[in-house]
Amino acid sequence: MPQIEIKKKQPVAIIEEIAPFFAENLFGSKTRVRLLNLFLEYPKRPFYVREITRKVDAQLNSVRRELQNLIDSTIVKVVEGKIIPTENDDIKKKTEKKKYYIANEECPFFEEMRGMIKKMAILSNQTLVKELQEAGTLNLLLLSGKFIDNTDVASDILVVGDISEKKLQEAMQHLESQLAREVNYTYMPKDEFLYRLEVKDRFLVSLLQTDKVIMVNTLAFSI
Repeated sequence: MPQIEIKKKQPVAIIEEIAPFFAENLFGSKTRVRLLNLFLEYPKRPFYVREITRKVDAQLNSVRRELQNLIDSTIVKVVEGKIIPTENDDIKKKTEKKKYYIANEECPFFEEMRGMIKKMAILSNQTLVKELQEAGTLNLLLLSGKFIDNTDVASDILVVGDISEKKLQEAMQHLESQLAREVNYTYMPKDEFLYRLEVKDRFLVSLLQTDKVIMVNTLAFSI
């Protein structure tokens, strides 16, 4: 079993002082940012406009307007074809042609934009930090998985502390709304985390040894 390197340190928070970051200030609107998150997270998946509207939690007119902006910017392309399995609005009309939208991977700055969006997703988690701290005691907040483009990791977020389950769920739902995608998270009380660390729990070891971003750590050692 691989060893976890633990370095003793003073039990102080290591939250970096990062100025509040609002991606909509850069891209013009929350809806546009949520659309970018959606398309760049699932670049090979086509979406219908009604499905998009539900996922980004925005008004239909706003979604249509921002979709056109992304099409004009060549980040997204529109395709017409037969109804595909992702659509569930008109299941009976399987032979009908319908318009759908998909990321344009041939866009000359596609990878750069995808990398930027992932970095912005990490910065956006400063809001998550604040919500969790207000909901209880936050000892550790670790980002991995989709936040670092690693699909082999079982959890995107690890939360350690004493936080009410209801408040935690609300904070994660808020984050998913911002990112327009689902987030897999793991919560452990501090005592459980320390025990599983001591016995070298396989799941925890794999999570701590992968690439990660540590947003908060008030524990008495570095991870």
